[in-house]
Amino acid sequence: QVQLVESGGGLVQAGGSLKLSCAASGRTISGRAMGWFRQTPGKEREFVAAIAWTGTMTSYADSVKGRFTISRDNAKNTVYLQMNSLKPEDTAVYYCAADRNMWYSRQEIEYEYWGQGTQVTVSS
Repeated sequence: QVQLVESGGGLVQAGGSLKLSCAASGRTISGRAMGWFRQTPGKEREFVAAIAWTGTMTSYADSVKGRFTISRDNAKNTVYLQMNSLKPEDTAVYYCAADRNMWYSRQEIEYEYWGQGTQVTVSS
């Protein structure tokens, strides 16, 4: 079992930055790809970013490309999401997830473990 706990969410003005962290416990995540997803009320959860187990391959949703950066520190069993140039439409609950595999996927079904989420609110 892997437990994931997100932190770093909060309220920020448009144009600002936040850095989310996802701390894993229970088992190492070093052999797993990791991802970030987000969800707003009334909408389905959507893919934001993912990183392979090596940390050298990443994937981003078009809506965040160039503004968000996913990274990982396997020694700390932690994954990060640096969010810059935030927009009101980035407001959502952000979830960290651990993939079943080493290579990332953009599909929720491929993710085995999920955190409880952290709220990000961007004011205009």
